[in-house]
Amino acid sequence: MRISELSRRSGVPITTIKYYLREGLLPPGRATAPNQAEYDDSHVRRLRLVRALVGVRGLSVGAAKEVLGGVYEREDDPHKVLGLVLGATAEAADAEADKDAELDGARLAEVDALLDALGWRVSDDAAGKAVIARTLQTLGDLGMDYDWHRLLPYAELAGRIAAVDLDGIEDLRDPLEMAERALVLTVLLEPVLLALRRLAQESQSAARRGAGPAQP
Repeated sequence: MRISELSRRSGVPITTIKYYLREGLLPPGRATAPNQAEYDDSHVRRLRLVRALVGVRGLSVGAAKEVLGGVYEREDDPHKVLGLVLGATAEAADAEADKDAELDGARLAEVDALLDALGWRVSDDAAGKAVIARTLQTLGDLGMDYDWHRLLPYAELAGRIAAVDLDGIEDLRDPLEMAERALVLTVLLEPVLLALRRLAQESQSAARRGAGPAQP
């Protein structure tokens, strides 16, 4: 297909495609003339993944390029591909390393205890572990008696949500399409999950107190 068709099928403007080609995020097409090239379905899939990484997840072009390099090296391992694009491994983690260095080791141990209690298998450097430890540390600094045991009900709900997430991509056979779908759905649905929690809290409060809907 020509670049115009590639643009139409991927939803990415031609000028942006040319920029991605220059920056190495998209491999060159098969040259058919000095200023013309043919592209195929692999370019469509890669463009969609680039768009998801840059436009949805918010990575810089440089960071997206690094993630894509890792993704294509592990294309035959869907689990590692998903880990990379969702930021679950060190290779795709954002710039949180400096903050992690300030974490209390006891809080990180609490997170490990939580994961052990749940029976979850995650990488040692999963970015989410530092997020939980940092939150527990902040709660402690505020004088709140809040440890990992209080997180168990939330974690169990998160496990059920994760199962729903992965059920939605289980039938996909292309690891790159799976990565794109998981990334888009995960990032875009996070605000929805937060909104549903707020609505559920309002509904629960009304039900427990025999009240009607809260007035704005």
